[in-house]
Amino acid sequence: MFKIFDKFFKQRKRYFSKKPKDDLNPKDTIKPIDSMKPKEAVLDTKNDLNSIKSELDEHLETINANTSEIQTSYQYINEISDKVEKIAERLEHIELFLQEKSNFNLEKKSFSIKPLTKTEQHVFMVIYALEDEKGLVSYADISKKTGLTPYLANEYIARLMGKGIPIIKKYINNIPFIQLNHEFKRLQAMENILMIDTAQKELFNF
Repeated sequence: MFKIFDKFFKQRKRYFSKKPKDDLNPKDTIKPIDSMKPKEAVLDTKNDLNSIKSELDEHLETINANTSEIQTSYQYINEISDKVEKIAERLEHIELFLQEKSNFNLEKKSFSIKPLTKTEQHVFMVIYALEDEKGLVSYADISKKTGLTPYLANEYIARLMGKGIPIIKKYINNIPFIQLNHEFKRLQAMENILMIDTAQKELFNF
């Protein structure tokens, strides 16, 4: 497409930069209107513009086709992610049942978590409580409950993940939602692996 523009402007430049020959009388350079070059130049310009328009239309069609394919793939991946999470939940229920009924001891999954600051603990407890209430938690939910700006809420979620908190992120209609890993959440409820004191838990219990 850029080659077409380049060719077009070069042709225009060559045409308008032409000078009459020195050995010709100025009167001889004047031609009838019906044989003047500008008319041909206009026709050439129209042809070039039509060619450019045609190529742009082809590019737009290609972009639209790719966008449709990306959207379809994105939706398919989300569906698979949902199915995987449901299977994981069922496996957890089976493990709990076996542990209670058959003395089945499964090796515990270990989580390496770095100590959290007070604000990070606050954000974590908000996510924990909102997930119990709503299932999936949006960034807007966290921002509203913590009083943090959406940008800071996003930053603190990234910090939690960087310190080892297993946060699962998924997109629904291009909107990001998060939830805690089920096994980690169960261990936190049973063993308080983040060492959050009871008073602070009650403070964030809404």
